[in-house]
Amino acid sequence: MKDGFVKVAAASPELKVADCDYNGERILECIREAEQEGVKILVFPELCISGYTCGDLFLQDALLNGCISTLKTLLQATVDMDILYVVGMPLVYRNKLYNTAVFCKGREILMIVPKTNIPNYQEFYEARHFETGFQDTETIMELAGCENISFGTDNLLVCENVPGLVIAGEVCEDLWVPDSPSIRHALAGAVIICNPSASDEIATKPEYRRSLVAMQSAKLIAGYIYADAGNDESTQDLVYSGHDIIAENGSILAQSELFEHRLTIAEIDIKRLVAERRKTTTYHNEWKRQDGLQWYDETYFSFDLTETEITRKITRTPFVPSDDFMKKQRCEEILTLQAMGLRKRLAHTGCQSAVIGLSGGLDSTLALLATVKAYDLLGRDHKNIITVTMPGFGTTDRTYQNALDLAKSLGTTLKEISIVNAVRQHFKDIGQDENVHDITYENGQARERTQILMDIANQYNGMVIGTGDMSEMALGWATYNGDHMSMYAVNVSIPKTLVRYLVNWYADETDEKTSSVLRDILATPVSPELLPPENGKIAQKTEDIVGPYELHDFFLYYILRFGYAPSKIYRLAKLAFEGIYDNETILKWMRVFYSRFFSQQFKRSCVPDGPKVGTVSLSPRGDLRMPSDACVALWMKEIENSCLSY
Repeated sequence: MKDGFVKVAAASPELKVADCDYNGERILECIREAEQEGVKILVFPELCISGYTCGDLFLQDALLNGCISTLKTLLQATVDMDILYVVGMPLVYRNKLYNTAVFCKGREILMIVPKTNIPNYQEFYEARHFETGFQDTETIMELAGCENISFGTDNLLVCENVPGLVIAGEVCEDLWVPDSPSIRHALAGAVIICNPSASDEIATKPEYRRSLVAMQSAKLIAGYIYADAGNDESTQDLVYSGHDIIAENGSILAQSELFEHRLTIAEIDIKRLVAERRKTTTYHNEWKRQDGLQWYDETYFSFDLTETEITRKITRTPFVPSDDFMKKQRCEEILTLQAMGLRKRLAHTGCQSAVIGLSGGLDSTLALLATVKAYDLLGRDHKNIITVTMPGFGTTDRTYQNALDLAKSLGTTLKEISIVNAVRQHFKDIGQDENVHDITYENGQARERTQILMDIANQYNGMVIGTGDMSEMALGWATYNGDHMSMYAVNVSIPKTLVRYLVNWYADETDEKTSSVLRDILATPVSPELLPPENGKIAQKTEDIVGPYELHDFFLYYILRFGYAPSKIYRLAKLAFEGIYDNETILKWMRVFYSRFFSQQFKRSCVPDGPKVGTVSLSPRGDLRMPSDACVALWMKEIENSCLSY
């Protein structure tokens, strides 16, 4: 459970309707299997000890007593197991029958949660047998050999030695109603909701059920474990499929195949959920408007602390859309967001022209594609897009030709302005030796290009479109008052890995001529081309200097999206990049990232406007309010002390 990962599972065991002993044996088999897999929280279906479809047999003492006897057997058999499991059973309390979820660990019943919403419509007739659960918690003096058990809907289990791990429960229909108990539970602090359910199967219902669980987990910013009754329930009128689902903040982590009895296992990231809630301040505002939350009963327990094996997929490119089926839709959506922002700014300012420095590299290419789309939305001629290629000391024939070909294929107005003579005059004016290829040599070229673009924009009633991306902003890999500056930055919230993905998608969708140019741009090494070529080829490769962008984008995502500590990011990076980068390489570039991220904030504090397109941005007016003089010492200390010990 290190780093907040808790392994959880849902199970739909084989059963025989009304045969409590048999059902208990199958439940115990699942518990033992789950324990072997390192599962800490296991949820079974609604009324699983008896079977959900018992009908009027729920009114028979033999069945009710049999359930208690089976529960007692389970408690005795799991006395030495470090696993919290939730079983469903009918239970008489104060002469009323309740449909309950019983939370057990070791030899103890930790709490009992009665079902609140009792369906009595269409195929459901639960109100014939069961009472509605109540919010106020009461104490059951004795059950199955356990004493002083908290009974009621408003119950929480608080893990004493896993910070942030708070568990609550609701039962089946409770999820499907407008005011689910889990809403209160989450506001009271629960980060994992357990739902023993018995949802019958009909055509199209699995998709609806999956969406419902995912949305509830998103709404609550919680983990949600949904265990569904399996196909061994009575088929007198209905069929059940055992559709088990585990979700985390809107994402389905795992789900079972229908009509199977396998464990469904996933790891829920508690720290991720807690960080998201902490950041979402409106979440806690709702707490203040709720009555009665202070009356929640809390039961404390603990786990043996072990390191949870992470089986969930850790993508190397968290900014890139993961669903290939939705690739076209997602890419069109992102490009449209870029274009709509620029469209509004052009219309508002009355600018007729857009001016772009076109280098033949990835960033300026994407900026041009977004600008073309903005002009299409405005109904303007592409000739009013002025693309300017400005060859300098480091420009290669390859990038130069790609810039020319791309401008021509998209129908823009192309200007070619060499900066060589102007920069040489500038070097002469300030006493810079042209043969000294230092930072002045490089930045002098970037600032000359920016000056040209700004002045051309003035000439043509235009706006300079920024081309720099979010990865460069994160690292401070931009010349202050050079390519750092523009009038509207369409790529400012697009990281380098996503830039490449978008250009590749566009190449798949466009005409053959434009696609050919884009393919060669994609195959060209990323470079500012500020140093002279070597044998006609690019001599200055950005990733050789600052590190691989896929690593930096990975770090950036988890730093800003969830506020993870370096040690947790390092652990995830090792999994994501296994076989690609060794541990030493990951640590090397992690040090570089943190150092540059903190030292270069002053550049981000004054970046031009630009549209946010994803969950993370670096805008000082939006996502990142960070002082320019913040110290990196604590983060570096953790890298040296914690990461090296992994």
